[in-house]
Amino acid sequence: QVQFVESGGGLVQPGGSLSLSCAASRASFISMYTGEWYRQAPGKQRELVATIDTRGSPTYAGSAEGRFAISRDNARNTIYLQMNSLKPEDTAVYYCRVWGPGADYWGQGTQVTVSS
Repeated sequence: QVQFVESGGGLVQPGGSLSLSCAASRASFISMYTGEWYRQAPGKQRELVATIDTRGSPTYAGSAEGRFAISRDNARNTIYLQMNSLKPEDTAVYYCRVWGPGADYWGQGTQVTVSS
């Protein structure tokens, strides 16, 4: 069973940047799959942040538009989320999801904290 592992979270000051990665534990045909990033803040529901389809076309939640960029490298079996101009309200656990025909995988999450 393939697993997806997030990395790149941490503590950053407001206005700073972080780059998250979501990598498959073994070779996987992620080119067939849609990649997504979700986040869940304490006491709140998990929310969709960004999606990248199999063609590489991205879509974003309003809160991420213009600040975040989702991308994919199928050769590396990895989905990325570049986050710029971070705000305290971006503080959450960030999860990747990779799904497609007969598959729906979630990562374990990585903490992002935006604080001065």
